[in-house]
Amino acid sequence: MRSIRALRGSAVALVAVAGLAAVASPALAHGPVPPEPPTIGSLLLGWTFEPLPTLGIGAAAAWWLWAAGRVAARHPANPVPRRRSLAFLVSMLALSFALISGIERYDTTLFSIHMVQHVLLVLVVAPLFALSAPITLVLRLSSRATRRRWVLPILHSRLMRLLTFPVTASVIFAGVMWASHFSGLFDVALEDSLVHDLEHGLFLTSALLFWWPAVGLDPAPWRIGHPARIAHVFLQMTQNTFLAVVILNAAGVLYPHYATLGRPYGIDPLADQRLAAGVMWIAGDAIFLGAIMLLVAGWMRADARGLARADRQADLDLAQIRVRERRLAERLAEEREESRGS
Repeated sequence: MRSIRALRGSAVALVAVAGLAAVASPALAHGPVPPEPPTIGSLLLGWTFEPLPTLGIGAAAAWWLWAAGRVAARHPANPVPRRRSLAFLVSMLALSFALISGIERYDTTLFSIHMVQHVLLVLVVAPLFALSAPITLVLRLSSRATRRRWVLPILHSRLMRLLTFPVTASVIFAGVMWASHFSGLFDVALEDSLVHDLEHGLFLTSALLFWWPAVGLDPAPWRIGHPARIAHVFLQMTQNTFLAVVILNAAGVLYPHYATLGRPYGIDPLADQRLAAGVMWIAGDAIFLGAIMLLVAGWMRADARGLARADRQADLDLAQIRVRERRLAERLAEEREESRGS
């Protein structure tokens, strides 16, 4: 019963993290334009601390620290690696900046700020969350019976295998990006708080599906090698760049919501839209290229470990050959002595 309760708590916490992007403040989703223009100070320090996302993020961070501590108490020789806890907590910090900082105050006023919010969700929060290996933590926290009855069947279900297949995950992520930016969804989300929340949840969920096979450390239905991971990320980078270029070269304002705001703080909506495309292009390429470099480094380390294992195995094989040669030489010497004595 204790393990089942722990699993339920873990599942609730993880689902809450995946859905935290869908709990931004309803009042701000289509609220008034803030009177003062955004500054670095107001964006970084102008925290709103809306109750629902604040409590959700705080609960997720508290759960992680509790779960990691419990695993460390059970397995002192094999605790949760600190880098995984760091990745999770930094992902929660990035999620906080996206949802409850000054960035959230301006997301429906300036498209460029809105794009910063989306970059944080899909290119910072999602990969860091995948690197923290939350499913592994849940597996270590639960009992063997609970793992066999609940966790592993879900991980290896047909739906999970379909959604996490790298090609499927990549198509879903790209499809969400293009469909949201070139359909009525984006503008409706700027006017309707519920749609805005659902859009954020959709962005984060699709990004988690994409990053899981690329950088995730959790057990997964599909395992791909380092070359395939690099190709997986590179192809996504190219479509992200192309999407940014299309938005950058749009002849008019794509979303009526921003056009109807006029020129907040003297910023032309079309210029703001082009700035948003620049954020998507430059920040996206920088993060994707950084991920590719890390994957290449991981590939090189894996190859080095493989070569080291091969060298050790070769040394063992050589030592065994020498042992056999020595035994053979001793046997032949004995046979020669016996033949001489006879």
